Amino acid sequence: MIAGSTDAKIMVRRCLVTFKPFRIFVVGIGFFSLCFLMTSLGGQFSAKRLGDSPFTIRTEVLGGVESRGVLRKISDMLEVILKRMDSLSKLDNTSTTDARRLDELSSAINRFQPASLVERIQAIAQNVSNMAIRVEQILQNSMVQGRVLRDGSSSQCEVPRDPRFPECPGKVDWMRARWTSDPCYAFYGVDGSDCSFLIYLSEVEWFCPPLAWRNHSSPPTQHTQPAKSPKRQAAFRTDLSVLLDQVGTGKESLSFMKRRIRRLAQQWATAANRLDAKLEQQWRDQKKILVHVGFLTEESGDVFSPKVLKGGPLGEMVQWADILTALHVLGHNLKISMSVKELQGFLGVPPGRGSCPLTGPLPFDLIYTDYHGLQQMKQHMGLSLKKHKCHIRVIDTFGTEPAYNHEEYATLHGYRTNWGYWNLNARQYMTMFPHTPDNSFMGFVSEELNETEKRSIQQNKVNNMAVVYGKEASMWKVQQGKESFLQILHKYMEVHGTVYYETQRPPEVPAFVKNHGLLPQHELQQLLRKAKLFIGFGFPYEGPAPLEAIANGCIFLQPKFNPPHSSLNHEFFRGKPTSREVFSQHPYAEQYIGRPHVMTVDYNNSVEFDSAIKEIMRTKVEPYLPYEYTCEGMLERVHAYIQHQDFCAPEPPFIPANLSRKGSAGGSRMMGPLFVPLPNTTALGWASNVTAPSAWPPLSSLRLLVSQEGQSCVDACQSAGFICEPAHFRFINNKEALRRLDVQCEVVDSEINHILPAFSVVRQECGLQREPLLFSCAGHSPKYRRLCPCRDFRHGQVALCRDCL
Repeated sequence: MIAGSTDAKIMVRRCLVTFKPFRIFVVGIGFFSLCFLMTSLGGQFSAKRLGDSPFTIRTEVLGGVESRGVLRKISDMLEVILKRMDSLSKLDNTSTTDARRLDELSSAINRFQPASLVERIQAIAQNVSNMAIRVEQILQNSMVQGRVLRDGSSSQCEVPRDPRFPECPGKVDWMRARWTSDPCYAFYGVDGSDCSFLIYLSEVEWFCPPLAWRNHSSPPTQHTQPAKSPKRQAAFRTDLSVLLDQVGTGKESLSFMKRRIRRLAQQWATAANRLDAKLEQQWRDQKKILVHVGFLTEESGDVFSPKVLKGGPLGEMVQWADILTALHVLGHNLKISMSVKELQGFLGVPPGRGSCPLTGPLPFDLIYTDYHGLQQMKQHMGLSLKKHKCHIRVIDTFGTEPAYNHEEYATLHGYRTNWGYWNLNARQYMTMFPHTPDNSFMGFVSEELNETEKRSIQQNKVNNMAVVYGKEASMWKVQQGKESFLQILHKYMEVHGTVYYETQRPPEVPAFVKNHGLLPQHELQQLLRKAKLFIGFGFPYEGPAPLEAIANGCIFLQPKFNPPHSSLNHEFFRGKPTSREVFSQHPYAEQYIGRPHVMTVDYNNSVEFDSAIKEIMRTKVEPYLPYEYTCEGMLERVHAYIQHQDFCAPEPPFIPANLSRKGSAGGSRMMGPLFVPLPNTTALGWASNVTAPSAWPPLSSLRLLVSQEGQSCVDACQSAGFICEPAHFRFINNKEALRRLDVQCEVVDSEINHILPAFSVVRQECGLQREPLLFSCAGHSPKYRRLCPCRDFRHGQVALCRDCL
């Protein structure tokens, strides 16, 4: 043991102790933030740089999120200095010079006795950086040179040339040059020696072969397969008190979500009992689930929480509240993260800058997050994200198409945006409405009325009362020429608004509109129960409010878009990872609900608009809510996804020639057709006498169709009364499907293109898909007709096929 390193350790701890009396000023951030108190006074300072030292810091006048990030790095820095001192103290060959330099460090803190608190803090902060650099110099000089290896001799640490690990030598070279770029390497025991590099690259990462002389009983890191714990059965829950505690407090967004959870608690309980009876005690695996709501974290900027009480968008918070409730009610083991710090703790992220893998196996079966959370996971999980991304589900309001999701393809073919390119299975993205069959439909819930409430609403409807869809004054400016159609509406109806304002009436709202201001949910519901009409101006797109209005007995009137809005012609969609064209403000309401509950007209045609208002006043409707937006419908759908979707299990290649007939002796190979005509449709189905491979949705739901030129499989399946099912693409991506559809092919190529499998009638060229991530329902080309894997669906539950439960 050497005296210098011991004194230096004491010195670092003194630095920590020096901060302790001032913790009261920085509750919630950490007492190291005192190092930077002077930045709020306009001061700034810099540390000298030493290569890529993980301890090098440079601070300026920082604020908010960036400042806290620097503070966290200092906290990590001091912890690692202590760890490195422990390593250094075990050496017996440290030079006299190094010992003397450590002695100098030990007295560093004691030299500061400034007169005032601020001066003292400034002195400490500056010396933390200087001290870190000096410690780094000592460690690099003393540890790398003349080391007595703890785990063997230097001959045991020669870099292996193993063809099974071709990247190992290059990774060792990288570590030699860059191991100090992130404190996480020191956390895992890397100290600058080749032995430590090889231990890290073979036991923490996986680029080098295991070292024969190492004790392999050490705790598992993220690439070690954990022992499988016994399966537990999930039991439905009706008590939401534990969930409400988990959601937390401190933000208006969280308060909004908790109010919603409480208000719908009885409906969730009733739905749970119904689904429990429907499933007839079917075994359900209890999953360990992490929910990380990235867009509400301070690190993402959280622009939503301050606007909750000012008319800001609530759709995302509505959906997240319902997702949390559904997962809890279904009986899963749930953890909720609303900050990056919580995320790091739940995942087991090592201290540092996110270059290293997790400290152990992934402790969750599923992770629900959003694009903000996905980016945060990338920053903090290192290589672990690539290994564990099959467990992730991304809540994605507007959807992500496969062409945008495949990073290399998107970059080469002009589909690269700020949001896509994650190389997930497209079904891992989960949307608010079922507009993108390539993705999974998560949805949300609307309040369901009982029969007594429905009768009361019908009796108390005010036939000439309209409520405008638009809480923010800016929304009243979106629709050009709105004055003309509002004047027509005013001619027949009393117009009501719920536009937020603080002191003065918003000038954008016409004088004849009775503006109630921003209403609490229960008051808004009472207003909708009286109104006959709920009218949209064209924005916001695809929100929950129209469904709530229809559920309360309103007719929803919305504008038709001609040309349709998309990323090509509308700023709102520009940069979103989808080419979807939106033909109205709320396509789901138009397509899946329709008349008489929903009317879509051209607002620029005053005659058509006038006629629509008259028709609405004549029409009587009952409150209506699609089953898939009830609590039971959402529980049913989420249950099916959790129990059946598995993106971690490798999919074996599908080879039609290997299939066998049902009941054939010895499993003889299939001789008849794989796809056969179905009654009352032009589609082909799976032959009933052929043993179907295990799949979900099951192949009994498959309906094989051919699109027209320029038509996507979304539209082709929809026009035939089906839904495109991307999970079935791998079963029709073969010559057998082309033959059974009587497609004439002079050439059959295998390529990487998001419109494949497809064929050209003119050229008699056929193409099969070589990249499974690019199987796409949305793709289309004017030169090709596509092979489309459609499926049937349950009434009121488009996400599930008839046999999916």
